[in-house]
Amino acid sequence: MPNSDRVLVTGAGGFIGSHLVEALVKSGFNVRAFVRYNSRQDWGLLSQLDRETLTRVEVIAGDLQDAGAVDDAMRDVRIAFHLGALIAIPYSYKHPDEVVAVNVLGTLNVLNAARRHKIERLIHTSTSEVYGTARYVPMDEDHPLQGQSPYSASKIAADKIAESYCRSFGVPVVTVRPFNTYGPRQSARAVIPTIITQALSSGRVALGSLEPRRDFTFVMDTVSGFLKAATADCAPGATINLGTGRDVSIRELAELIFSILGRPLEIDTDSDRLRPKDSEVDRLCSSPAMAAEVLDWRAEVSLEVGLTRTIAWIREHLADYRHVGQYTV
Repeated sequence: MPNSDRVLVTGAGGFIGSHLVEALVKSGFNVRAFVRYNSRQDWGLLSQLDRETLTRVEVIAGDLQDAGAVDDAMRDVRIAFHLGALIAIPYSYKHPDEVVAVNVLGTLNVLNAARRHKIERLIHTSTSEVYGTARYVPMDEDHPLQGQSPYSASKIAADKIAESYCRSFGVPVVTVRPFNTYGPRQSARAVIPTIITQALSSGRVALGSLEPRRDFTFVMDTVSGFLKAATADCAPGATINLGTGRDVSIRELAELIFSILGRPLEIDTDSDRLRPKDSEVDRLCSSPAMAAEVLDWRAEVSLEVGLTRTIAWIREHLADYRHVGQYTV
């Protein structure tokens, strides 16, 4: 992929999206960033990129639900990374209509635009949540799908629409399925910054269930997987997990963070943070075998190293985290 080619990133103002934009710019690509419009001209986490990087990014504000806006963003694009979505599971309990509209219809608009403009590759972002609770581990790409929340169901629908456009119309889709990405810039909506911000601010940490197990992947490893998926010689229609193959419980995760901080802390169970019993995903643990074979990708950053880097970043930016300890969806 020559560096003069234009690439599009939807969801560019989000956690993974902002890191992907930064990596693409550093690699010399011509980046167009699609962000959700608001009257404040707020570009989300793109605003945390340095000024020199931002001067090399073409930012387009719009809405994934607006087919015309998506089509305009796709013009003269060779490769598109589709990360735009509403991702909060608790929010999907409260507003399932909006989550389905953005995640499903928004993806449909991206696929139609990619088809119309005949782009060479579309990297579609899935999530490990589409698998539901593990029926076996490690979980490979053939693991059954199960919608255990409106969010996960919306992503299953988006994945299947992407699959159908590849099979029916030849849209060159490659689906990447990240497992619980974490790292600098992540909001306190996610469990790792929730633990860290509370631990740095007080002696107690409020959490929901401590038993679910997750496969945590450092954000720069996830970004590396996206970049390799854009250039690898893999067949259109491929779905590829991006995970480490190691899982830990939320309790073990909290204890590891406390250990890195070097002090004991107390954990309180907050009933507001508990998910409905049949909706909670008990375990996710990726098989990284296909990513290694098809993309030559492996997670390089251990959980201990990634948490240390994340703690250091959050410590420097703790003032930016508002309402520490308060549960938000």
